[in-house]
Amino acid sequence: MIGDRKRPLSVFPSCRAPLWALVGVTLLSTSAAAQHQGTPYGEWRYWGGSASMTRYSPLDQINAENFEDLEVAWIWRGDNFGPDVDYILRSTPIYANGKLYTVAGQRRTVAAIDPATGETLWTYREPHTSRWERSPRQNYGKGVAYAEIDGRGIIYVVTPGFFLHALDAETGLPLEGFGRPVPVEGFGEHGTVDLLADLGHPWDPEYGVPDSIGMITNSSPPIVVNGVVVVGNSHQTGRLDTREENVPGDILAYDARTGEHLWKFNVIPRPGEFGHETWENDAWSRVGNVSSWAPMSADLERGIVYIPTDPPTNDYYGGFHPGDNLFGNSVLALDVRTGQRVWHFQAIHHDIWDWDFPAPPIVLDVVVEGQPTPIVVQTSKQANVYTLNRVTGEPIWPIVERPVPQTDLPGEQTSPTQPFPTRPAPYEMQGLTEDDLIDFTPELRAMALDTLSNYRWQSAFFNPPIHRDNPEGLRGAINCPGSGGGTNIPGGAVADPESGILYVAHVRACTARVLVPGSEMDQPDVPNDRFRGRTGRTVVRWVDGGGTGFSGPEGLPIFKPPYGRITAIDMNTGEHLWWIPNGDTPERIRNHPRLQGLDIPNTGQPSHATALVTRTLLMYGEGRGGLPRFHAVDKRTGERLGTVELPGTTDTPPMTFMHEGRQYIVGAISGGDLPGSLVALRLP
Repeated sequence: MIGDRKRPLSVFPSCRAPLWALVGVTLLSTSAAAQHQGTPYGEWRYWGGSASMTRYSPLDQINAENFEDLEVAWIWRGDNFGPDVDYILRSTPIYANGKLYTVAGQRRTVAAIDPATGETLWTYREPHTSRWERSPRQNYGKGVAYAEIDGRGIIYVVTPGFFLHALDAETGLPLEGFGRPVPVEGFGEHGTVDLLADLGHPWDPEYGVPDSIGMITNSSPPIVVNGVVVVGNSHQTGRLDTREENVPGDILAYDARTGEHLWKFNVIPRPGEFGHETWENDAWSRVGNVSSWAPMSADLERGIVYIPTDPPTNDYYGGFHPGDNLFGNSVLALDVRTGQRVWHFQAIHHDIWDWDFPAPPIVLDVVVEGQPTPIVVQTSKQANVYTLNRVTGEPIWPIVERPVPQTDLPGEQTSPTQPFPTRPAPYEMQGLTEDDLIDFTPELRAMALDTLSNYRWQSAFFNPPIHRDNPEGLRGAINCPGSGGGTNIPGGAVADPESGILYVAHVRACTARVLVPGSEMDQPDVPNDRFRGRTGRTVVRWVDGGGTGFSGPEGLPIFKPPYGRITAIDMNTGEHLWWIPNGDTPERIRNHPRLQGLDIPNTGQPSHATALVTRTLLMYGEGRGGLPRFHAVDKRTGERLGTVELPGTTDTPPMTFMHEGRQYIVGAISGGDLPGSLVALRLP
């Protein structure tokens, strides 16, 4: 397995580095070539800009001198496509051949939009099915994929019901000759693939898989790599699973022209397959999840697709699937022609912390110790950067196995060690010490310590959940970072392929977990889980108790700031260059009665910044929970260069493109009277 447990530890001092330390960094390409990987200059054909998922564009019409002149060009109302007044639009649009494409609403309606005016040009909505009704990811669509087949633009979308549709990019009509007829009212003769048909489980075209074996759905767009459509998937939020059985998140691939099924990769290895021995007690035959719910990336030249995965069922208890559980919490590199594993790296063995990979692996070319080096970079909830040779999977810098705290929960079996990157250093607090606690006043520090006396917190990294009836009477086990960060899907990381600099959005957050007997959840009327009370359900022994009441003194964070920030890391050297707070100190902190008269530094917003990077600027919104503002930053130093007001708070990473000679920035926003909308910015 990549990440040798016997690999020696190298010494690396943690940051903070000087504001700018780019001495020796090699500029790797011209600006036009830097946005290759399937995206022509000025376009944005993938969720992350290109197949590299860097969220980079070489455009520079919007720059430091004119950034604050940006104005709203148009607003497109995504809530028109669904009844939920609190709707969040999670889609990042793509731009290809003069049109924008996005998804919106609970049915994941596909829409083509005029980039200059925001006018809706066409829409496509999948026919109603029980599969859609049962999906736990109706409002989680992150976008669409695009490819050109025989000179014709095609849009590919995977829906909550787990169908793959191919649409003509000009008209929105289903692609002739693609897929197979679906025997459900409203579906046509072509343009659709029933993805359930190729997973190998019993299924009904209208209802989906039986309740007794679980549910599978989708949240991220597929990725098209050299004429192959690679499809990921997702499941119920893992903390809500109360059963052992579920459908594995196997990866599927199809011919982009015909929809012919090409291959399936088993994310939970079957007997005789590599990694099967990491599933003990025949758990492979009943456990599910291990999905690729975050977007995927690719090396188009080499024909390799990079797939991030999440944990097996369920998030906080794995006693029924002992072992390391490949390929959970892994980066998978697959040959796109055959579906064969090229290499893999597992970041968490037997995950019980909900530390799935929430963002795509980023493909970069850098220069390490004078040698041009192809890498793939995976950021994580636990605030580690896993840096791997994208051809071989070998770590660029040593990743070593270190002992971690062990569980005392009956029936659980945790891994004695976990992989720790030695470089780059973690970009967020890992664990919690007394020195990390709030210290604005001695009284607040004392209150924080008093709160912590009710929790297991002294080993607050890889700290296993504890059972409710623990002999100490503790309310939970604290982990820092928690399941909501360091890095998570609302923000993630962006990268500059010309310099090899990674910009990571992250938050400081801790969570406390206590587990309760699954039998207490064995009630048909318990909310928030679609499987409780159904025939054939097997309740796991322990499930997340939730609601442990873990918070800081008088509503303040229990730890010191910064609460949210962006960190710049030179991936040529693994060195941290600088960090900046995400926005400014929230009003609830600035005006807190306990802090009046104190000199409080800029704490940053406790939210995930939503960023993109261009030839001249790093730009970001403050994300969900922040203020409705968009900032420009000098990408060499982190100096803030300008700020513009938005009509809503950013919800997911934005994108940029050039249309008819003008550069636009488009991103999803919400708030006020604009739930789930797209806003377009341009210069006057």
